[in-house]
Amino acid sequence: MLRSALRYRGFECVLDSVTAEFIGEEGGIPANSFSKHVDMAAVLGGDGTMMHAVSKFGKFGKPVAGINIGTLGFLTTCTDAEIDHFAASLAEKSYRISVRMLLEATIKRLDGTEQRYFGLNEVTIARGETGRLVTLIAKVDGEWLNRYRADGLIVATPTGSTAYSLSAGGPLIAPQSKVMAITPICPHSLSQRSLVLSDDVEIEIFPERADDGPMIFTVDGRDTTRIDSGDRVFVKKSSRSFHLLRLKETSFYKALRQKLGWQGI
Repeated sequence: MLRSALRYRGFECVLDSVTAEFIGEEGGIPANSFSKHVDMAAVLGGDGTMMHAVSKFGKFGKPVAGINIGTLGFLTTCTDAEIDHFAASLAEKSYRISVRMLLEATIKRLDGTEQRYFGLNEVTIARGETGRLVTLIAKVDGEWLNRYRADGLIVATPTGSTAYSLSAGGPLIAPQSKVMAITPICPHSLSQRSLVLSDDVEIEIFPERADDGPMIFTVDGRDTTRIDSGDRVFVKKSSRSFHLLRLKETSFYKALRQKLGWQGI
C-alpha cells in the first residue's frame, strides 16, 4: 500500500535487503547503505521500530518517516490510514524536518578495551541478576554529581523523555531542547530526583561496589551488555543526529495530549 501510493506520485521505491528477503523479492540493499541510494527512508512500525532503524541505518543524515502500525507512536509521521495523505505531502513538499539529538555512549573496560554505541532515546545502566539496589556514581565533566542508590540510572535525550525516563519519573522535554536528563530508577531516597543538564556536558557513570554484582547496560532497549566493577560508561551528545520527517500539521504538544490522555479542565 505504501509503495503503491508513493509510486503513483512518481517516487521510486527500494527495500532493505532483510525486508526484501522476508517478502520474497530480489533487489534489496543493506540498511547501512541506504544513505548512498535514497533521498529519504520510510519505516513501518511503532517507536521501537524507529529506534531499531536508527541502529541499522548507521550514519544516515537524511529524513526518516515513520508509518505507525504500532501503539504509542511519538516518533512516527502518520498512521497506516494516512498513507495516501503522507505520499501527497511528500509530492507537494508539505513537510518539515525535526532534527533529533543522538547520544554517544562509550564503555571503557577495566582491561583497557572500549565499546561505542549510539541511541535516540536513552542509555540505561541497571541492576543485573540480583534483586538488590545497586550503587552508581555519576560525574558531570569530571565533577562529582551524586552517589545513587537505586535500581539503575537513565540518561535520556529530549526525544527519550517520553519513553523509559518518563515511566521512571523523569520530566517531559520538548524535542528541540538542547538538554539531556539523568533519572534514577526507583531510588532508595526520595531526594534523588531527575536532573536536566545541558547537552554539551559528558556524564560518567560507574559502579561503586564490586559486591553489587554485574549490571546491565542497554541503549534504546537493545545492545544489551554487562557492566562489571571497574568499567566506566561515558555518555555525551553525538556528532550525528536523527532527521525525523514530520507533516506540517503534526505537533509535539498535540501528541502529548493524545498519547497521554490529557483532558484539561
